[in-house]
Amino acid sequence: MIEVLMNPGNVSLGQWRQIYQNANVALNPGCRTAIQHSVASVERIVGRGKPVYGINTGFGKLANIKIEDADLATLQRNLVLSHSAGVGDPVPVPVVRLMMALKLA
Repeated sequence: MIEVLMNPGNVSLGQWRQIYQNANVALNPGCRTAIQHSVASVERIVGRGKPVYGINTGFGKLANIKIEDADLATLQRNLVLSHSAGVGDPVPVPVVRLMMALKLA
């Protein structure tokens, strides 16, 4: 089985095609440092206790409502669930694979 090694910001059209065609996908291990920095930034923001939109507040009209730390995991889960509803036929698996890889990239 072909494996595509994802380098965010540097993925070729051929690699996207391979992902569409069911290749295994792996994130370049060199990206871990950037991910860890991002996680640390969010942890610092939450640690300050101040409301920051999209991290510890509601959304839209509830943007000024701070969510308690104990409820932040539920907030993030509910956000994902709220975006997972739709109408019509399910998206074909190859297209879902591309969408997920695009989020990763």
